[in-house]
Formats: sequence, structure tokens, C-alpha cells
Amino acid sequence: MAKKRDFVVFGLGKFGKSVAQTLSMNGCDVLAIDKNEEIIQDIASTVTHAVQADVTDQDALSALGVRNFDAAIIAISNDMQSSIMATILVKELGVPYVLAKAQNEIHKKVLEKVGADKVVFPEREIGVRIANNLISENFVDYIELSEDYSIVEVSILNEWIGKSLKELDMRAKYGMNVMAIRQGANISITPGPDVTLKDGDVLVVIGSNKDLKKINIIKH
Repeated sequence: MAKKRDFVVFGLGKFGKSVAQTLSMNGCDVLAIDKNEEIIQDIASTVTHAVQADVTDQDALSALGVRNFDAAIIAISNDMQSSIMATILVKELGVPYVLAKAQNEIHKKVLEKVGADKVVFPEREIGVRIANNLISENFVDYIELSEDYSIVEVSILNEWIGKSLKELDMRAKYGMNVMAIRQGANISITPGPDVTLKDGDVLVVIGSNKDLKKINIIKH
């Protein structure tokens, strides 16, 4: 599969927003689409383009040039019908690779039947090993978003212990966004900048495989 550089992201909840911003930060052309104008205004400065639109409107998607993107991320989580329709429409428009987020197994089966190339359960898959390759000593779990980008669970490095997320500034230093922290059986979603990392913590991060390799999360 050819490398993908242009992405369209539908639905800008926690998952969709993190994916869109990280792809954009890594030099990709990202079109972010959501029906909520406030969400669009909030993300507009951190992606290439942000547009308020109905994801089930084929004419609107066609006018936005969705067919020209290499991959689509269907990150809609609270509206199964819109998720399914968006998947159908982007495939009909000719987007070659579609990754979709599912609510449950039935939703997953439908998404696969209507053309999704990959279906993920981001919340469920946190803490569950879904890959046995590309691992290193501090690697815990791996979700492939595309050929170039992944969500991983990673044990914190020794030099991170006792430091806050603000001090570490993962996005600037390592090119990745922290989506959650797992401390034993507890998972903190979208942790604040003042959270201090402790020995044994596991981070859930999203970033490019190129950047993840820099801290030995993914083997070369």
C-alpha cells in the first residue's frame, strides 16, 4: 500500500480530534469535518482545513473534494447511522482506505460489510494486546491507524518518572499526543498537563511510526 499523506477525519470527539491533530502535526494534509461549529472553530488552527458539514450529505462531501484524499478516519462515536453512511459515501467517492471506529460488534460487522478497510474499538482496545509484532521492551499494545501512524500503549521511560505532562511536552519533543494514562486498573482519559507520571504508569499515545521509533516504542 502506498504511503498516505492526505487524510479526512469525520467526527471530532476525543479520538477523532487526537488523530486529526497528530496527523496534521506530522505534515499531513488533514481535512477535519464535524457537524458542530464550536468544535470546528476549536480545531481549525491545528489542522489544514476544518469544515462544518453533514457527513451523510454526499453532495457536500463531493464538493469538499473528499475523493482526493488517501484515507478517511470515520471517528463518529455517538451516531451509528451517520458512521455507517459516512463509510458508504467515502467508499463510493473513491477514498482508497477507510478506518472506522465502532461502538460494538454489530456495528463493526456492518462497517466491514459496507467497505471499511479497518475497524477499531479505541476505548476497548486500550489495555488489550492486539499485536504481537513491532514490539520492544517498553511496548505494551499497538493499534495500526495506517501504514505510517499508530496508537500505542507504552510503559513510561525512567526519565519521565516524577515529571508532569506539561514538563515533558510530548507533542513538541516526541511528536505524539497522550490520549490516556493507565495506572493499575484505573484509566484516565485525556489527562491534564499537571498530571505527574509515576513508576508503573502506562501511556496511551498517538503518533507517527517514525516518531515512535525515536523512543524505541516500535522496532526499526
